[in-house]
Amino acid sequence: QLIVMILGSLLSRTIATTTRTTTAPLLIPRSTTMRLQQVFLVGASVPYSLLSCSFFHTTQALPMFGTRGGNNKEEDDENNNTTSSSVQLAAAEVLDGKTIKISKSTTSTSSNDDPPVVNVVPIVDDFFHSDNDNDDTDLLVSLQTEVKKRSQELHEQENNFLIQTRRTLHKIPELMYQEKETSAYIQTKLKELGITSYTTGWAKNIHEDTMDGVGGYGIVADIGTGQPPCVLLRADMDALPIQERTEHVEDFQSTHPGRMHACGHDGHTTMLLGATAVLKQMEGSLKGTVRIMFQPAEEGGAGAKRMREEGILRKEPKPQVAFGIHVWPMIPSGSIASRPGPLLAACDRFQVLIHGVGGHAAMPHLTIDPIVTASSVVMNLQTLVSRNLSPLESGVVSVTAMESGSDAFNVIPHSVTMRGTIRALSTETLLNLKDRVETMVLNTVELYGCNATVEWSPDYYPPTVNDPTLFEELSKDVGAMVSDEKVLRDIEPTMGAEDFSFVAESIPSTFFLLGQGSGTNPPTNYGLHHPHFALDESILPKGVELHVTAALRALKKLGLQETAGKEETQ
Repeated sequence: QLIVMILGSLLSRTIATTTRTTTAPLLIPRSTTMRLQQVFLVGASVPYSLLSCSFFHTTQALPMFGTRGGNNKEEDDENNNTTSSSVQLAAAEVLDGKTIKISKSTTSTSSNDDPPVVNVVPIVDDFFHSDNDNDDTDLLVSLQTEVKKRSQELHEQENNFLIQTRRTLHKIPELMYQEKETSAYIQTKLKELGITSYTTGWAKNIHEDTMDGVGGYGIVADIGTGQPPCVLLRADMDALPIQERTEHVEDFQSTHPGRMHACGHDGHTTMLLGATAVLKQMEGSLKGTVRIMFQPAEEGGAGAKRMREEGILRKEPKPQVAFGIHVWPMIPSGSIASRPGPLLAACDRFQVLIHGVGGHAAMPHLTIDPIVTASSVVMNLQTLVSRNLSPLESGVVSVTAMESGSDAFNVIPHSVTMRGTIRALSTETLLNLKDRVETMVLNTVELYGCNATVEWSPDYYPPTVNDPTLFEELSKDVGAMVSDEKVLRDIEPTMGAEDFSFVAESIPSTFFLLGQGSGTNPPTNYGLHHPHFALDESILPKGVELHVTAALRALKKLGLQETAGKEETQ
């Protein structure tokens, strides 16, 4: 009783200090309030009026437990024995033998005189404090309703955060390793959201001899406690060298001639910024850390590999699972598809330079014709998949360009350049195809008396493989809960490639395909990389909801696994 009386005295001083110094809103869940009251009431004659006072029901922000806003160390030291120490005594609740901390680490954007703002959402608090992940259906539905509401608010608010952000990005498409303006805009939006602690300079170009641009425009931000568990959310941000021909987008059409967001990366970045906004609103309730990864150079530059090499997966707290999203014009808007195992292909690209002997077209016997040789190479390459791969394996070999450097109708050129790509659903098959392409090219040109060199991209992409366990235990349910169809579509693998594969190669991951094929003005069912490609902006909040739901559910599951592991070791 004596200890509790001392606590009551300290609380009184704390309340007075808090009343004088706090201004930002913090709502403490009613359930937490009642349990805190029980802690002080058990075995002590503390007046209930004290426990029912504004300390427990205030809509004013409490100072962080053990910290204050600003960087004034002298002021911190001076108050350490009053406000900070007394609140620390009341900062934990003992219930059924378990200690549940209610203090949260946050990034403060306040001035030196203001305390940091703790963003607490009661339903998220309740979700993380429950002892299971999937059994409490009502809690999951309530959580999803909250996430959906906050995601939709970003789409419906007066300035329409999602559409405004996406259209701004759409106007400034930049090619891989050249995303300077895009990166600056993302950083501006992060600061507007109250996120001032982030790192830049990610994804530097180490192959400037073959790719333009210095790179280093990637951005990484952490939201939450800064402690494990950690979940990574990723979006790509580069554009394509395509002249935009999309109709009905005159107000926000590309302002960069010959460049276009024809693969939806402006939408991906917008969805992740929206998810960042929602998660920041919930930061005080998170149990763990969500790492936000804005990645450059997806379109052939292996930007995700550069960021992996630079340490994004080694940075503490280390991410344990990862999620990514790609818009998908081939399925209805608002639907979601994925599958366990390989979803997208491994790929590499090649360039073949064939040297012959040029001359007059009227005297072909005096030449060694590289065009005839190249034509034979194209035909022979088509046998690799049909005659070198098992019928049960999948592969693609496509020659997509051929140039001779001559426009004359009566000249046989001295050389021909061919370009193309190979695809497979496993790294082993891809590397096998790569060897067979080189062998076929060199043997064919030798037969015709020419010689050739074969060059490959600096980084082949591995297949994007969804971790089967993560998919079955979490991602399948998340996709179904968010989808308008209330089921996650099972989709066949595609020979498209994604450098999210470099993340999925390292940690358990799920890559979702978000349907966007139902838009009408302009039509949004044009394929990816098409000059008429258009994004269905109505799905932007759906992408936000998918990111946030995956992050919350994964943090909860990882936390439960960690707790179970500790109990087993004891």
